[in-house]
Amino acid sequence: MIPVLFYVAAAIAVGAAILAMTRSNAAHALIFLIVSLLGIAVLFFLLGAPFAAALQVVVYAGAIMVLFVFVIMMLNLGGNSQEKEHDLLSFEYWLVPGVMAGILLGELVIAINQTTNPLVSDPVLPKAVALSLFGPYMLGVELASMLLLAGLVGAYHLGRDFLVRNRERSS
Repeated sequence: MIPVLFYVAAAIAVGAAILAMTRSNAAHALIFLIVSLLGIAVLFFLLGAPFAAALQVVVYAGAIMVLFVFVIMMLNLGGNSQEKEHDLLSFEYWLVPGVMAGILLGELVIAINQTTNPLVSDPVLPKAVALSLFGPYMLGVELASMLLLAGLVGAYHLGRDFLVRNRERSS
């Protein structure tokens, strides 16, 4: 039963990621991206890493997606923003991501009720994650943090230049 749940969650995660990349509306793409991240969290849970699944939901599907929603809301300035917001709340836009999220929730309930998991012999505990990250993989973690910091600084400079150019045009 668990392998079937794994493949369904993987298909939902990949399908939602593809739908996120093909949407022209940023809000719709964001909704599918959240569903994809939730699918990855279910995969982590099925593979015996409940801590990684919880981090996936809290950090990525929670905090970072809230920032994306905030940015989309800030950039949706315009004369017809009320009409756009009303269109986003229509049932047809929420049907597919809602069904995908419902299937993932059902899989999670089934997986929690299962007493044994044939995919995992030993669950990964938070202590083991910490010992790995700050033990043999410490150099990789530090390099990844430096890469993320470089990306953050680069995004700041690109965004600043973009804002300066737009202000000059509007003046």
